[in-house]
Amino acid sequence: MTTRHTVAPKGQGGRGAYRTIGEAIRAASPGDLVVIAPGTWTEHLVLDRAVVLTAEHGRGSVVIAPPPGDAPAVTVDGPDCALHNITVWGSDAGLPAVSVSSGAGLVLEECSVEGGRVQAKGPEDEEGGTTALVLRRCRLEGARLAGLHLAGGVRARVEDTAVTGVDGTGVVLSGTASLDAVRLRLERTTGSGVRLRGRSRLRLTDSVLAGSGRAGLLLEDATEATAGESRIETPGAAGVHLTGSARAELTDCRIRGAAASGLVVQETARLSASGCSVADAGANGLLVTGAGEADLADCRIDRSAFSAVHLAGTAVGRLADCRVRGGSEHGVHATGEARIELTDCGIADVAMTGVSVLERAVATLTGCRVAGSGAGIGIGSPTGSTVADSTVTGTKEIGVQVAKGATASLAGIRISGAGAAGLVVDEGAEATVNGGWVENCAGSGAVVWTGARPEMSGLRIDRPGKNGVFLAEGAGGTFTGLDVTRAGFPALHVAAGADPVFRHCRIRDCAEALGTDEGAKPVLEDCTADGTPLTFGTPAAAPANGSPGTAPSPRTAKSADDGEEPEEENLEDLLGELHELVGLDRVKQDVGSLVKLMQTVRRREEAGLPAPPLSRHLVFAGNPGTGKTTVARLYGRLLKALGLLRRGHLVEVDRTALVGEYVGHTGPKTTAAFNRALGGVLFIDEAYSLAPALAGNDFGTEAVATLVKLMEDHRDDVVVIAAGYPGDMHRFIGSNPGLASRFGRTLLFEDYESAELVSIVEFQAGQHRYELTAPARTELLALFDAMPRGEGFGNGRSARQIFQEMTERQAQRVAELAAPTSEQLISLEAQDLPHPAAR
Repeated sequence: MTTRHTVAPKGQGGRGAYRTIGEAIRAASPGDLVVIAPGTWTEHLVLDRAVVLTAEHGRGSVVIAPPPGDAPAVTVDGPDCALHNITVWGSDAGLPAVSVSSGAGLVLEECSVEGGRVQAKGPEDEEGGTTALVLRRCRLEGARLAGLHLAGGVRARVEDTAVTGVDGTGVVLSGTASLDAVRLRLERTTGSGVRLRGRSRLRLTDSVLAGSGRAGLLLEDATEATAGESRIETPGAAGVHLTGSARAELTDCRIRGAAASGLVVQETARLSASGCSVADAGANGLLVTGAGEADLADCRIDRSAFSAVHLAGTAVGRLADCRVRGGSEHGVHATGEARIELTDCGIADVAMTGVSVLERAVATLTGCRVAGSGAGIGIGSPTGSTVADSTVTGTKEIGVQVAKGATASLAGIRISGAGAAGLVVDEGAEATVNGGWVENCAGSGAVVWTGARPEMSGLRIDRPGKNGVFLAEGAGGTFTGLDVTRAGFPALHVAAGADPVFRHCRIRDCAEALGTDEGAKPVLEDCTADGTPLTFGTPAAAPANGSPGTAPSPRTAKSADDGEEPEEENLEDLLGELHELVGLDRVKQDVGSLVKLMQTVRRREEAGLPAPPLSRHLVFAGNPGTGKTTVARLYGRLLKALGLLRRGHLVEVDRTALVGEYVGHTGPKTTAAFNRALGGVLFIDEAYSLAPALAGNDFGTEAVATLVKLMEDHRDDVVVIAAGYPGDMHRFIGSNPGLASRFGRTLLFEDYESAELVSIVEFQAGQHRYELTAPARTELLALFDAMPRGEGFGNGRSARQIFQEMTERQAQRVAELAAPTSEQLISLEAQDLPHPAAR
């Protein structure tokens, strides 16, 4: 049975009240309650038995202030002790205000500890038992050296507690101590936020470590920590720093504004992070040195002052589905003998190289995307890096470079819009290229320097600003199945002493097929230029749209009805083209799933197995300007690449192309439009207009009925996509029983976010050789944020209109300059943006 003991000043508390807290404790039995009247009690308290001390009038009403000396205000020597709603003052900020001895136990609830730390010590081995400490809804403030110090065999739990204003480290764990912290708020420490030493363990959940003078979370020796849904903000050094053989696992954590690197892994430490973000680091986003290892999945690293990811020594980094955006140096930089593996990662807008591999480091890239960086991918290591199924777009300089003496294997790579050459194999480098596409680069598609002898096969080069392939003096190599189209210079240029072998190569619509210097020794086997056999020593075929040696005019687009079959396209290239579209993540996932399903259907058919029931017709539901037509066109090309459509072309129609003006006119009109789409895709924009809410005798219902019959008669030779506003498409599908069974899947095209609209403008700018300044980009984002998203909002169409307006305003501005520089001619400034009122 619990006995209540009252502590009150003389004249208060009634008969039997104790005049000091110490007297009440000495009189209490284990399990008793000591209730303390308001006031400041100057005592050294020793809790040597299981008692509970509580303030009679709630938190802040009772203060325990020790007399002068170096003894703690509260010393706990017994198990199961507790303090509720009590404030404890320390006698010296550098000493313990509350001390829990080895083997003892204490619960602090709704308590404040000021001017001294809470300290708990436990035995160093398990035979000595453990020390237990629990803090709930407490505040520790104004300590020196440490706010909370756990040493030895301490098992502690902290809930909803703040540690603040510490001249030193906020929380220190050493020995074999362990701490489970939930909703810990730690701020304003001159040292690290939390420091682990020895073999201590930490579990951190839903917590904030803010404003530490050094690392936010520091792990040394053989310590371990897990952190989930927590934030580390503006640390004075690294956000999370691992040394020794420490281990840390982070989940859904945010690290912002570290003065040094966001994540640091040194010596033999190991870091695992999932769903985390690192932003605005003063050095690297992730730094791994020594023999450290880091595994990151679904993480973001934004705006690093140095390289976003830097590996050195023999470090290992594995990043999957991660994003790097912005940064003053490289996106990923590997040196020494480090190994970096990147899978399905995106790197955008870094100032230097997206992925840089130097010294004897090794990189493996699979399914990655590099966009808008200074250069794309630079391999400078001889130890053999690989790049597969990856894209490089919109770089200011070279797309992909295999540097002097380096070795690399490239497979299925796509390089688009490089500001210089697309692919460079430098002097003495060894490179293997299997498949891929280089397009719209300002320089040559592929450059091979002296002494390099790459093996390239199945590479497509389209619209290079200069040569398709340029071989310097003494270069060589084998080029098999190479396609070069619409080159502004000779498709193949072979310098003196170069002896490449070209096999089964096709050249089309180029200014000139082959250019050679004296002493060049190319070998041409089964190569053609615009369908004519190409041999060395014979005149090259004239281009289709110009005279020899001149750049061709733009290739005339062939109609879907001219009877010619579209050229074969690679499925992986088409999926890469889909993935490069701004936004549309959900649509990309849905289309990818459809492609996988149809691949399986195709393989079953080829194996002689019956195909499962499958409707290829789709509903595209979304507001105007969300990319529906673009995706529809890609969908047809994908089905053509899968062998499920003969041609894969797109015929776009609306109500006016299907519905007649009088009785008997609609059926033939709809049939004619449908027949133009045979072998491809019929895209019906604003399809809901065929089934108006008040149809009456509307001819649209006849068009729908005709479509249903034609879709059945030609179910294997056409795909119909019905597009329109999300709400209205339900009415359209319900207007005819045959539509619901044929349109079994709806793809939702969501409106673009403001940042995605900015990316669309930047893409348009890159296509037309303009560049947005940083202030222009900031103002453009604000413009989109402020733009009303009503019915008149055009999504991507609005972005393209704004880009056009910017170029027009820039032209007016530049025209007033006497002698504009090249930079002024391509720069789009903030003043070129249309005023919001003009929208």
